[in-house]
Amino acid sequence: MKLRLDKYLADMGIGTRSEVKKAIGKGLVQVNGSVVKKTETKLDTDKDEVMYCSNPVSYAEYEYYMLNKPAGVISATQDKGEQTVVDLIADRRRKDLFPVGRLDRDTEGMLLITNDGALAHRLLSPDKHIDKVYYARVRGTVTEKDAEVFRNGVDIGEDRPTLPAELHILSSGDESEIELTIREGKFHQVKRMFQAVGKEVVYLKRLRMGPLSLDGTLKPGQYRKLTQKELEELC
Repeated sequence: MKLRLDKYLADMGIGTRSEVKKAIGKGLVQVNGSVVKKTETKLDTDKDEVMYCSNPVSYAEYEYYMLNKPAGVISATQDKGEQTVVDLIADRRRKDLFPVGRLDRDTEGMLLITNDGALAHRLLSPDKHIDKVYYARVRGTVTEKDAEVFRNGVDIGEDRPTLPAELHILSSGDESEIELTIREGKFHQVKRMFQAVGKEVVYLKRLRMGPLSLDGTLKPGQYRKLTQKELEELC
């Protein structure tokens, strides 16, 4: 891919376009071993070698990270007063990463962080009906009657009931444990579905989105790049 030198460096988080232009003008950037001072210099991202302050800067058009989102962190790209899920990706190279969909502040689990807008659109499109699997602890006794209600769609106060959902009861009692598969992403949907049957979600964790399952070795707040196999399954 052909790119201007200033865009190349800005995309890789070296600085803003104006900051990058100043650095280039000061002779801090080398291309294929030679100092380049023209910001408009065109590069081949697959072939040319770029150095900034004697450090190599390789180009990544897209980045894909699986994050085990911890509670207390918001699903946003930036916020003046709150830590965001993108803030947790310490070794990111792209400055334009974003979370694919949102998990509530108190919800944990699998969250895809990327800058691939086309992939995000496919995963979030209401027409695609992508499976999203959650584990939850629920205050109240969850019954097979609740499972039947979920299979038929739940009235959560919108124009239409939810799409059919699969509720699997792992344990039932004063506090029940369940796995729930939904195929849409309405605001606070899982919590509202249980509220509709007189129960309260006290803990929620997303386990899977489409073909992408949470890596069980990732502790809350940890992340890793997607594997090639995971990318192929997503795409």
